Amino acid sequence: MDAATLDAKVIHFAAAISAWREWLVAERRASAHTIDAYARDLAAFLSFLSDHIGDEPSVAALSALTPADFRAYLAHRHALGISRSSVARGLSTLRNVFRFFERQGYLSNPAINTIRTPRLPNSVPKALREDDAMEAIRTIGETHDTPWLSARDTALMLLLYGCGLRIGEALSLTCADIPKSDTMRVTGKGRKERIVPVLAVVREALTAYRKLCPYPPSKDAPLFVGARGQALNPGVVQRQLRQVRALLGLDETATPHALRHSFATHLLAKGGDLRTIQELLGHSSLSTTQRYTAVDEVQLTKVYRQSHPRAKMKAA
Repeated sequence: MDAATLDAKVIHFAAAISAWREWLVAERRASAHTIDAYARDLAAFLSFLSDHIGDEPSVAALSALTPADFRAYLAHRHALGISRSSVARGLSTLRNVFRFFERQGYLSNPAINTIRTPRLPNSVPKALREDDAMEAIRTIGETHDTPWLSARDTALMLLLYGCGLRIGEALSLTCADIPKSDTMRVTGKGRKERIVPVLAVVREALTAYRKLCPYPPSKDAPLFVGARGQALNPGVVQRQLRQVRALLGLDETATPHALRHSFATHLLAKGGDLRTIQELLGHSSLSTTQRYTAVDEVQLTKVYRQSHPRAKMKAA
């Protein structure tokens, strides 16, 4: 193959991938985080493919892949110790890419549809107990010597637990989003908007934080900022909560996202309706929200085994 032909094939393949990324942004309205995750999944596959077929990946190479090639990739990922959930997500990314390529006329390869998604272990969201959640929120404000940083972390944790926000949703809020009433508008995954109620204690904490914050609250400025006034990095929040975890002896599952799980679990335990909780969390599918019923059952079983006299008796 001459150099000109090779260059043309590379350019064609690069254009196909670029078109896919543009489609994710414009049509799927995927977040930057989601696009980065998809890009890493595709890059891992293409890296494997280079060694597997002994040549640079191309549209023609992807068209010629067999089910055995895809299974070899899954086996390779397992051998690297990649978790089943990550392997499953990677396979989902590949299906997404191949469907797009087929719709756009770049290539067609039905072999990808014959590959089964790895079976995932059953898991339930890891929620904190009510008293642990409140203690964590109180304690996180004590990890700073600077008053406005303490107020910031307390307000952020109350927002996650009191409104059920994802950490990314909370950190994407601007000063213009500060609630002035008992509701606020939140932009979630896929840029879908939803209205969530805001407790008075959350609203007061946000107001107190902004009054102490030394950086001006311009309309488009991020609501939560770091020590230098830039948008707060989620890694900083995670690090602070790890410190709280150590102080309180909480499980490693006590993360910022666990506060969102706790919001849903505690609402359900108090008689909240699944459909309402689905709306509050911004879940597109009720089946996602239904996982919280399993959490409630697990907690009920745990309480029963610890408290019921007959449950403590050993079998004869």
